[in-house]
Amino acid sequence: MSRSRLIICLVTAIISSISSAQTTSPYYHKFSSLQQGKGWGGYALLSPSWSICSSCSPTGSLVNWSRTPGISSPALSGSSSTKHSIGGSRPYSDVLWNNHIVGSFSSQGLPDYSNTITNNVHNFIYDVYFYATSVSYSQAVEFDINQFTRGHSFIWGHECRIAGGHQWDIYDNVNKKWVPTGVSCWPKNNAWNHVVIQVQRTSGGNLLYKSISLNGTTHTLNISKPPGSSSWSGVTINYQQDGNSSMWDYSVWLDKLTFTIW
Repeated sequence: MSRSRLIICLVTAIISSISSAQTTSPYYHKFSSLQQGKGWGGYALLSPSWSICSSCSPTGSLVNWSRTPGISSPALSGSSSTKHSIGGSRPYSDVLWNNHIVGSFSSQGLPDYSNTITNNVHNFIYDVYFYATSVSYSQAVEFDINQFTRGHSFIWGHECRIAGGHQWDIYDNVNKKWVPTGVSCWPKNNAWNHVVIQVQRTSGGNLLYKSISLNGTTHTLNISKPPGSSSWSGVTINYQQDGNSSMWDYSVWLDKLTFTIW
């Protein structure tokens, strides 16, 4: 057997093994087209504290936002995309959209009262397409996977800094800050971008940032970080848009948002 053929066979075997491990896990779930589904809540995060603004409204002046599902253009299939818009007057303010997948308030019918799923899933894949018409107006776009279990908070935060330097950052749960990865992030404007993020909660109880893929180019990270603390239990995902220094209005469309856990 030639060397190249041997390598192809080995790669195929590894992919097959990983796929089998996913689907044979008793805790395996795959949630598709989440961008179209229910359960999304939008929250304003005002600078400079970036805590949730309880008095802010989607039509407010400091920061405003909207989320519109069922969009046919741009879209990857029919009326499948959802438009997310942000604007306002407070520089560097953000809007966070959150969806409870497993646990209390689950949008997927998985309240997980005994925390069986929440406590036993260790692997997560966030797979989404996004389209922006004024991508340079964005300070960053963010994709987060969150697991809260046994008193710990595992927030795998990933932000693609755009106005801030075209680089992927990951979130440090203990020190509550963003850490540059050294991996560049240059999303295309007026075109679909494909992001795939893979993370893991290790057997030792740490967050493992495994890899980030943008438009077919995958970067292996394998960066380990300790978790924070939390009294809540559940699994959620976030999508977030950050405003820049001028807080220019901009919109991003999401499509084919798939979240896999096992």
